[in-house]
Amino acid sequence: MASSTTSSPQPDRPVRPNLAFRQVRGRHSPAEFAALVRRAAREIGERVSCDARYIGRVEAGEIRCPNYAYERVFLHMFPGRTLADLGFAPRSSVRGRAARPPEEVPPALAGGETQGAAEPYDPEDPHDPHEMRNPQDPYETHDNYEESDVLRRLFMTGGGATVAAATLGPLGFTIDAVAADRPVRRAGSSHAAALEEAVRRIRLLDDRHGADGLYRRAAAPLRAAYALLDAGATRQTTAERLHCGAGELAISVGWLAHDSGRFDDARSHYAEALATARMTGDPGLEAHAFCNTAFLARDAGRPREAVRAAQAAQRVGRPLGSARLMSLLALREAGGWAGLADRTGTEQALVRAQALFERGHSDADPEWMSFYGEAELEGLEAQCWSTLGDWRRAARHARRAADLQDPHFTRNIALYTAELADDLARGGRPDEAATAGMRVLELLDQVQSSRIQGMLAGTARVLLPHRRTSGVQEFLDRHASTPRVG
Repeated sequence: MASSTTSSPQPDRPVRPNLAFRQVRGRHSPAEFAALVRRAAREIGERVSCDARYIGRVEAGEIRCPNYAYERVFLHMFPGRTLADLGFAPRSSVRGRAARPPEEVPPALAGGETQGAAEPYDPEDPHDPHEMRNPQDPYETHDNYEESDVLRRLFMTGGGATVAAATLGPLGFTIDAVAADRPVRRAGSSHAAALEEAVRRIRLLDDRHGADGLYRRAAAPLRAAYALLDAGATRQTTAERLHCGAGELAISVGWLAHDSGRFDDARSHYAEALATARMTGDPGLEAHAFCNTAFLARDAGRPREAVRAAQAAQRVGRPLGSARLMSLLALREAGGWAGLADRTGTEQALVRAQALFERGHSDADPEWMSFYGEAELEGLEAQCWSTLGDWRRAARHARRAADLQDPHFTRNIALYTAELADDLARGGRPDEAATAGMRVLELLDQVQSSRIQGMLAGTARVLLPHRRTSGVQEFLDRHASTPRVG
């Protein structure tokens, strides 16, 4: 018989101070170091509410593994180091209740929502001002990994429809379809939090490994998200979070389809997100959906549609007050004009994009724009000049993009370097192109992207007549022996 005693939210274990993290803090005070963490987060588009108390909890060993937002920030702050180097435990060792069957999920999490209940992360101290959390804040950080893992499992396995049980492994999703044996329940804030975390997790995995291998396994969480919408929510604020989260997840899954060459699937997912945005009156989601639609239209050879979608995104997004968002949307428009061979329109849009980018970050910047920094600006401009056939200028911007990219974004480093290789090859510099191509091939052990492999294939075709040039034959042989994805 099961004990009626309520189990503690954390498994019993000795707490060991994190001496490695204390060492990297150096001579900074906890408050000073927290300020550095927040600044680093802003540099990559993350939002973390780090303070001296959080730093103290890490150093005391209370936080054995950071959440994904903090992981990205720490790896950005300390390039070349792993979480283990910073004194954190592997995620697999801190998942606490991950092995518990779905039917044992606590009733408070399995469905419904207790009015006034605190979010199930760190235990709250009502007398501690640092613990005053807003359960509806989509940027709230989850310091306690074990509890946020419970939320992810809840999202992947909860609800009453036939959904998917998904375990987030280090390289992607492992999916096993299961039929839930519970009736449909109304969704609570824990479901919304898990949905938001699933979106962040997909983006993190794509940044590191590319879209191929992720797309098919990300479809099940999307089905679960829309099952939650059909079930309804206990509160209006929760319903709004669910709709926004489902829309963002549709865009993320659409991007995985887009980047892996499944353009029809991507178009369907983006349209789904756009419909969700318009039904709920969410201008941020609508601008995001139009942004990706413009990018897809450019890649699919529909440049005029790309211009129209980018302009629509700018109309919707302008009142949001984010200069960085408007900069990215101007770049989407520039890509469309380049596809139409309109050099003047391209240059005008690029000038706007640069001017808006230079205004810097703001609190209005969307969370999903963490990828958009100076490297992405340079990379997208390189693509515009490449489309216009200005190979020298395209290569210059592609080289800068690859040099500027944060080491965390492995997929983008491979993308920009592949762009550089192609621009160099078409610009009559085959030896340099082969060198850049070899760098991309070395990254393909970590990145699976049909887009990047397609670019390399095009570069190889251009280089075939130059096989006697230094380094070219070596690149062609290595490229021919590289397994294809998809």
